[in-house]
Amino acid sequence: MDLTVVAYIAYLLISVALTIWVARTLSRNGRIFLADVLHGNEKLADAVNHLLVVGFYLVNFGFVALYLRQDQTVADARELFEALSVKLGVVLLVLGVMHLGNVYVLNRIRRRGAMEREQVPPVAPQGWTAPKSGPWAPPAPQA
Repeated sequence: MDLTVVAYIAYLLISVALTIWVARTLSRNGRIFLADVLHGNEKLADAVNHLLVVGFYLVNFGFVALYLRQDQTVADARELFEALSVKLGVVLLVLGVMHLGNVYVLNRIRRRGAMEREQVPPVAPQGWTAPKSGPWAPPAPQA
């Protein structure tokens, strides 16, 4: 078997395994973060989490497939490891950048929600009371 084909097979196996591992880890640990971002709405957090995982899989598997092509033939074990290290390094960088992008966007949403919660008073105003004395007090009613 040609070593280029071995490089393809190893690249695919490792890339797919890494993508699945990262997606499961992010899904499991990101659910709590999403529930906080979405104000405790568990059903919505689960739905958004699932959609993010599906999008993560699609983008990463698409990138892995597009990046599969090897321009040079692999002649020996050294070239096999060099080709794999470059390809897997790029895949890992893409996974990391996507993760950081997701966390950045979700953190922005979370901050916006926290700012909106701070602007709403805890109790609705029920009226006002005039001060009893001082230069700002209204004139006393005349009888």
